[in-house]
Amino acid sequence: MASPFVWLQHALPHHAISRGIGKFASSEVPWLKDMLIRRFIAAYDVNMDEAARGIGEYRSFNDFFTRELKPGARPLADAATHILSPADGAVSQIGQVEQGRIFQAKGRHFTATQLLGGDAEAAERFEGGSFATIYLSPKDYHRVHMPAAGKLSSTTYVPGDLFSVNGVTAENVDGLFARNERLACLFDGPRGSFASVMVGAMIVAGIETVWDGLVETHAPRLVRQDFAARDVSLAAGDEMGRFILGSTAVLLFEPGRVNWRDGLKAGDAVRMGEALGTHA
Repeated sequence: MASPFVWLQHALPHHAISRGIGKFASSEVPWLKDMLIRRFIAAYDVNMDEAARGIGEYRSFNDFFTRELKPGARPLADAATHILSPADGAVSQIGQVEQGRIFQAKGRHFTATQLLGGDAEAAERFEGGSFATIYLSPKDYHRVHMPAAGKLSSTTYVPGDLFSVNGVTAENVDGLFARNERLACLFDGPRGSFASVMVGAMIVAGIETVWDGLVETHAPRLVRQDFAARDVSLAAGDEMGRFILGSTAVLLFEPGRVNWRDGLKAGDAVRMGEALGTHA
């Protein structure tokens, strides 16, 4: 039987709550934003030693939440041979795409087609391929980086719910990561195509990309963009986007392209730039 927390998730007005908290967190009133930042740091034991700025230097709580790190705080593994973790966080799940399905938790799955907003042609590229789902906790660095070098071919904004994405909801909400609002980004790299999907969650007030800035979230309809005419090329380890509060990144790779690191499993902590596996 689902917990009261899960039932509450179904009952709450996800987008209204997220918009309200987003406005509060964007306040630039000095005493308010500094109070929010200090309380958040204390509550979640945020490591400010690696932050590039001090507490009083942020314009708002949102500015703090998407804080940059000091140079060298996240050394990159050798991208010529390794797939890099796109973010700080924990491995939610990692494995293979089997019969179009991606494992979520305890017998729950979602499909690559669902994750990519109904794009069956794109999903077909990843049949039999590899996936990794990385959950970013509140205390983590919330910028998302490239797991490998690639040229952006398309993005798909997919409207949806904003369930929390912690372990409890992953185990109890069907198709969680293909149900929540998200931005699916497809790249063509020297070793084939891959996808990086930024999945929203409860109180996620926005998603930004380095190529277009703030994405219109909480929107009513799916939006696909073709980037064939634009040269958005990023190196492994480059920042590709950030979460304004929240959430989760899901990676998809074509079959035969990736060998995940021996022993890497659900629950393992990872840091942006460390090796998740090797290029096959």
